[in-house]
Amino acid sequence: MEHLTIGELSARSGVAPSALRFYEREGLIHASRTSGNQRRYDRAELRRVAFIKIAQQVGVSLDEIREALASLPENRTPTKADWSRLSARWRHRLQERIGVLERLRDQLTGCIGCGCLSLQRCKLVNPSDRLAVSGAGPRMILNPPTE
Repeated sequence: MEHLTIGELSARSGVAPSALRFYEREGLIHASRTSGNQRRYDRAELRRVAFIKIAQQVGVSLDEIREALASLPENRTPTKADWSRLSARWRHRLQERIGVLERLRDQLTGCIGCGCLSLQRCKLVNPSDRLAVSGAGPRMILNPPTE
């Protein structure tokens, strides 16, 4: 099997060498060592790094990623079927996040329920800051009222 140096893995994955060393210390990826104590990664580690990077991008914590990778037989690289099984537990959270991003995209230029009342539109959408009773922050984005 072809092995990669940390520099090659970094260049190919787009992840800094310091992050790769951190992932290794955390047991998320694995390296063998040469007689000169240099790291060598199996090419398959690229998929594990990609899995970690994508999971982090969608808000999955390192603890959850570690747990997911540890659930794989013999610490092997996730297959398409594994990703489907592992991501199923994150599907609801991802759907919620997509909803927040869509509301942000659609409403950021209008009233977001922050209570500033500085936009003319807010006087119509959030008169007298009525959204404040549902909590602090941008209520129209985080927790829009159901009507």
